[in-house]
Amino acid sequence: MIKNITYFGPISWYRDVVQNDGPAVIEACESYTKQTFRNRMQIATANGVQTLSVPVSVPCGGKIRDVAVSDHGNWRHQHWEALKTAYGMSPFFEYYADEVQPFFTERWESLFDYDLAITRKMFELLGITKDIVLTTTYHPSPNTPLSDSSRCFYKAERLKEHPSPYYQTFQRRHGFIPDLSILDLLFNEGPEAILYLQKP
Repeated sequence: MIKNITYFGPISWYRDVVQNDGPAVIEACESYTKQTFRNRMQIATANGVQTLSVPVSVPCGGKIRDVAVSDHGNWRHQHWEALKTAYGMSPFFEYYADEVQPFFTERWESLFDYDLAITRKMFELLGITKDIVLTTTYHPSPNTPLSDSSRCFYKAERLKEHPSPYYQTFQRRHGFIPDLSILDLLFNEGPEAILYLQKP
């Protein structure tokens, strides 16, 4: 299974990787697609789901490896403050904060390299021991859609496949929200997150 690169991608992305045989193969030769999890993540806040987007600069041709992270606005600080507000009271935020915060203080030129570094760190923190392999040519594949426009269908299908909830900070207010950013699972479940990803 070939996966698109993601920015602190959805839980189902990591679940697919964990439950499929072989290495995690990431598409490195595709064209960049706007409004996808390649530069967006979704978190649960006191007001419901919030989308955090990394501003990017897309060159002519728009290949994913050529997309640059933009310094427009103060997005790194804003994303980190949003995470602290959403998960500061979660059981494991303080445990993982020092590992995650550098992604919001250090600068990266390439979106792909930034996302790849994030993915490697998430593998480390979650205890996923699979190798990450990058494609060398483009391989069209029927990947689960990642666009926001397909999000409702995507989450509904994933909920059917994997209905068991886990603890979420604002669950009493909003009910269980499935398939948020992997950070939601990590900050709320900590070392137990890998067991959740392994559930059939």
